[in-house]
Amino acid sequence: MPTDRQDDALTTLMLPFANGLLDWPEAGGALFLRARDGWPLHRQPLPGLVCEQGFRPEAKALAHSGLALREEGEAADRRFPLVMLLPPRQRAESRALMARAVAATAPGGRVLACVPNNEGARSAEDDLKHLVGKVSSLSKHKCRVFWSAPLEGGVDADLLARWRDLDAPRPVLDGRFHSRPGVFAWDRVDTASALLVEHLPADLRGRAADLGAGFGYLSHALLGRCAGISALDVFEAEARALALARRNLADARVPVGFHWHDVTEGLPGRYDVVVSNPPFHGQGRGDRPDIGRRFIQAAAQALEPGGRLWMVANRHLPYEDVLDAAFGEVRVHAQRDGFKVIEGTRARGGGRPR
Repeated sequence: MPTDRQDDALTTLMLPFANGLLDWPEAGGALFLRARDGWPLHRQPLPGLVCEQGFRPEAKALAHSGLALREEGEAADRRFPLVMLLPPRQRAESRALMARAVAATAPGGRVLACVPNNEGARSAEDDLKHLVGKVSSLSKHKCRVFWSAPLEGGVDADLLARWRDLDAPRPVLDGRFHSRPGVFAWDRVDTASALLVEHLPADLRGRAADLGAGFGYLSHALLGRCAGISALDVFEAEARALALARRNLADARVPVGFHWHDVTEGLPGRYDVVVSNPPFHGQGRGDRPDIGRRFIQAAAQALEPGGRLWMVANRHLPYEDVLDAAFGEVRVHAQRDGFKVIEGTRARGGGRPR
């Protein structure tokens, strides 16, 4: 069942087919990079459509609608007569994805992309022009959809090779970690996580979970500071980030489980400690405090009696009511640089919070 949410970028991406400017390929199918589900994908038959999406909630929505999914890099030698993409706003990541789209296009095929105007639509269109030459475009719904002429040569091979490597994993933070563009705070320690680590007590012990772990900085700090942690589960909805966390925690002193998982759906295990710097945006720009609230609820439901949540959040986000409802004791340990460090302790005895 397709989602009925309004997705202007997806709607605009499919306009050239709805308007008769482009025809869906009769054979060979199409590849959709960073695909999202929505009614525009179900308005007309799209035979042979294959989707790729590394963000767990979006991947689940695509699968739930019956659309074919593949993992990044799967069947990498296959070429398609049409490759569609919704480029991310991070420029290096966007260029790398665009280069991969061009490389996955069969001779005579097209690349089709759409970007919201306020996320660099004209720059993204210019990037495709640099790679392939002639590009056509259409603007609607405050978005810009643009597509190549049939690719019969003329691709800038040197630029293509350079751009494909722009989001490759690389050492960051003096070589202590590996990261890549597009991952949250990919080349630095974000201020919120640094504040949380500064205040983490050394006496945390038992089974631990890191919710929304990114490339693994907070997990690494937890294991380094708290000798009593005996096992760790890492939860991350973005597959690209989870792969980095797996690499960065490969030499961890305790068993580590890595889970491509949407924390808002709850947690599968029981823990003595949960740490988190929960996201407060979805894939758009607006605040989504509901995500952080669900992280808090999921943590409370998974913690053993007496278990402790240590989290950091923007000071303005309204989490106090859900924290008070889920935990027997709540303390704010620090407020600085627009963030707050909070500890919640599960009450001993009684049932699990709802």
